[in-house]
Amino acid sequence: MSPPARHQSPPGGLLPDGPPPGGEPPSPLAARLRPRRLEEVVGQDHLLAPAEAGGGGGTLTRMLARGSLASLILWGPPGVGKTTIARLIAERAGLHFVQLSAVFSGVADLKRAFEEATRRREAGAGTLLFVDEIHRFNRAQQDGFLPVVENGVVTLVGATTENPSFALNGALLSRCQVLVLRRLDDAALELLLGRAEAEAGRALPLQPEARAALRAMADGDGRYLLNLAEQLLALPPDQPPLDPPGLSALLARRAALYDKDREEHYNLISALHKSLRGSDPDAALYWYARMLAGGEDPRFIARRLVRFAVEDIGLADPTALPQALAAWEAYERLGSPEGELAIAQAVLYLGTAPKSNAAYVAFGAAQRAARATGSLMPPMHILNAPTRLMKDLGYSAGYAYDHQQEDAFSGQDYFPDGMARQEFYHPRERGFEREVAKRLAYWARLRQERRS
Repeated sequence: MSPPARHQSPPGGLLPDGPPPGGEPPSPLAARLRPRRLEEVVGQDHLLAPAEAGGGGGTLTRMLARGSLASLILWGPPGVGKTTIARLIAERAGLHFVQLSAVFSGVADLKRAFEEATRRREAGAGTLLFVDEIHRFNRAQQDGFLPVVENGVVTLVGATTENPSFALNGALLSRCQVLVLRRLDDAALELLLGRAEAEAGRALPLQPEARAALRAMADGDGRYLLNLAEQLLALPPDQPPLDPPGLSALLARRAALYDKDREEHYNLISALHKSLRGSDPDAALYWYARMLAGGEDPRFIARRLVRFAVEDIGLADPTALPQALAAWEAYERLGSPEGELAIAQAVLYLGTAPKSNAAYVAFGAAQRAARATGSLMPPMHILNAPTRLMKDLGYSAGYAYDHQQEDAFSGQDYFPDGMARQEFYHPRERGFEREVAKRLAYWARLRQERRS
């Protein structure tokens, strides 16, 4: 949602700043309600809050007050004001605003924009180059920004819905400050609905519950919310207020924001994993449902549950792994949606099971020790001796068969000669591992007695 631009952008991949003249239909509601001042932008107070007496204010507010606007990467979900903010800070900073879309632009468009910015600079004017979907540019195109950003030909403001750490070159990131824009909360969305009603001169035909449902449908996207509101305002003035089912019947609800190969995918599986680790089965069920609503393959979730069972539960509950595997197999046999309940059952089981990462930690320690000790041979007494020569060389000499010993425990040393005995596994005092700890303590005591 951006205000009308003051300058005409160049042709090619550069987008025009305003509607073409002559006999066009009215602008969409979202366009008519574009903020004209930074103070009108909603939901981004951490960036745009006005400076209080004696200091304070949002990050961008402070930059503009100091006259030190840096090149920026605006990272946030759709419909939260990235383009609007770029236009308005250009106006506030007195810079010529030029907009590029990485979807429609190529090297020629970049070159043209840089050349015009250079001429503008020679005439004493600055340029704010706004690049929408900047993550769509390849590495070579991103590298093309480096010299013009470094020498001040342009102040670059890139907008992206992707995590800049993964989507942008490190060299470009090092020359820009990343600002995170937040999805619009309920209060910000309600403020936009109020502006829409003021623009239309009448209230939306919604019952209070349906109004809340409308905000939920927007999922933090202000532009989408205003598009929905415009459909409602197009209804006859005598339209009775809609309840939530009536609203759902009228408006096609969009799918939850979820890219299975992008950051949101990893965010939600991380939330599921950490909710399970934190023994919060209700939160874990919620994130599981969120992933299904976004179209995630239940097999992926089942694989992650198997990993969780061995990484975060282990021997604290030895049945956790069979439970996770059984849920995966049940899904494969039943399919969707019936099989999703089996995975939900596994989520509940894992969330309520005692937790221990002792096996995970022990395996990591053993791997480090194996790398450090190289190719040490096992001790001779635990080597098989299938030939006479091997027996003559001392293979298996002195081996004590544990089942013939008292308590079926010989207490022999099974580590390589020259390597001190190490303890990798430290079971927790939780679940079944409490019993394992007792056994290990008992064997340690026997081992000490039989060596003394």
